[in-house]
Amino acid sequence: MILLLRFFSLLLALTAGPASFAAGEPLEPEQAYRFSARALDANTVEARWQIENDYYMYRDKFKFTAEPATVKLGEPRFPAGKIKDDEFFGKVETYRNEVKIVIPVEANGVESFTLKATSQGCWDEGICYPPTPQKATVSLVAAPQMSVAPAALPAAAPLAERAPPAAAAAAPSADDESSKIAGLLHDGSFWMAILSFFGFGLLLSLTPCVFPMVPILSGIIVNHGHAVTHARAFWLSSAYVLGMAVTYAAVGVAAGYSGTLLSSALQNAWVLGAFALVFVALSLSMFGFYELQVPAALQGRLSEKANAQGGSFGAIAVMGALSALIVGPCVAAPLAGALLYIAQTRDAALGGAALFAMALGMGAPLIVVGVFSRSLLPKVGPWMEAVKKFFGVLLLATALWLVSPVIPSWTQMLGWAVLLIVPAIYMHALDPLPPHAGGWHRLWKGIGVLMLLGGAAMLLGMLGGARDPLQPLGFLRGEAVAGVSPGLTFERVKTTAELDARLQEAAARGQPVMLDFYADWCVSCKEMEKFTFTDARVKARLAGTRLLQADVTANDDADKALLKRFGLFGPPGIIFFGADGREVAGARVIGYQPADRFLATLGKLPL
Repeated sequence: MILLLRFFSLLLALTAGPASFAAGEPLEPEQAYRFSARALDANTVEARWQIENDYYMYRDKFKFTAEPATVKLGEPRFPAGKIKDDEFFGKVETYRNEVKIVIPVEANGVESFTLKATSQGCWDEGICYPPTPQKATVSLVAAPQMSVAPAALPAAAPLAERAPPAAAAAAPSADDESSKIAGLLHDGSFWMAILSFFGFGLLLSLTPCVFPMVPILSGIIVNHGHAVTHARAFWLSSAYVLGMAVTYAAVGVAAGYSGTLLSSALQNAWVLGAFALVFVALSLSMFGFYELQVPAALQGRLSEKANAQGGSFGAIAVMGALSALIVGPCVAAPLAGALLYIAQTRDAALGGAALFAMALGMGAPLIVVGVFSRSLLPKVGPWMEAVKKFFGVLLLATALWLVSPVIPSWTQMLGWAVLLIVPAIYMHALDPLPPHAGGWHRLWKGIGVLMLLGGAAMLLGMLGGARDPLQPLGFLRGEAVAGVSPGLTFERVKTTAELDARLQEAAARGQPVMLDFYADWCVSCKEMEKFTFTDARVKARLAGTRLLQADVTANDDADKALLKRFGLFGPPGIIFFGADGREVAGARVIGYQPADRFLATLGKLPL
């Protein structure tokens, strides 16, 4: 506990003055002045810079060239700026927040070219940057048609390579939910932002992604038996949640700097299988196959120290940390907003504190579950054993849920069938009731019969070729047996080049586009697939839209490039493009949306 209190003191010390922390050193020029370019038409290009707060750019320091040399640039048209009495250059015209410069182009038959721009600006704290070269690829095919991601930055700017946005693609979406949440961190007061993220965490705790943590924590409490007091149950639960929160803050800050979702690296068969085996081992101890405890030779020596410290808080905190990495939620709008803020500002103190508060909000209901788990525990006896076996089954269900993304669908259905049928038999679903059975006896037998029927349906569905555990008997209605209920049909894209080609084709036909980012290990992606994309109203609304999907399960270089192009940190994420091929501003969908809410989003789009 002393170490935990020291951590809290350190966190408060870091977050007490985030503004001063952020202002301690200037941003890299590529982050302070984010450059993008796009074709307005076949003969005109717009160069755009998004300028961070407290930074400005000089009007007379812009220079432009094109590659190849056959592309000729005309005289740039500058917007009006503001006159500043600059300590370096005297009275000069400057730009803040954003500047758009229109440049005439003679393509001479070239379909795309590289626009090279050199600019210069200063930080209000007294630092002036040297001339900064940047470049972006501009496509003139069927222009105007699409926002164009910047080309790779020069090797001299390693920190800039870690910034997430392909500015042209990300910039138009300043009004989407994740950007608004990032703005809350940027413009709101520190404590208001922390309180808001705690509220976001409470909302996220209601999502299915957090549910597997309930049997993990409850199993820990139950395994301590009748000796667990209310106070100790609270502290054990708090240690678990604190481990989860510290992990979210640390991994979130790292993901913000790296521009990728680090937890996706853990979503593979070996890692998930190993963690599932841990849950299986825990469940077997619940069934009485063995006792998980320290060796007898060490037990006496450590018992006094363990009791004095209130139990194995460190081990439980580690379990919470691992749970956050493995069974934590996929990217949702609050998480994406915090990561976007961290990546753009490098304010790790405020961003990390926000993620910490969000994880505490997610964990608050878990603490309640932990305390009430103790309240539901009876005295030592048959009921105690029944409760332990119940949580043993929940731990087995968690293990199966963990490995479901990496095992065949029929294996999942077989596993769920076994988990329903075997406990039902132990609940005497097949045994006749005694003549004078009480109400509770009849209730548990009824539940056992329902579980038996559900397990039998699951087994029959698997044998009949169904592969959706939520609709095991769908094959009886003649539905497709190879996957989930019929939903949207997507075209897969793997690389940015493939995406550009599809967008160009759609723009030439005047067809809007929806780009969905998906991964097999992403729970929210599967929710969208099963509950939202199968809705008849959603399918009808998207009937004339070209549907593209980027499967980033592998998290390889091509996947990371696609995510980085749109400033995303991981799935789920949906980007919309209008009939002109440009991203629809403020229309991004981050995280799971049920069908009704998704329809409301679609209703605002020019699709």
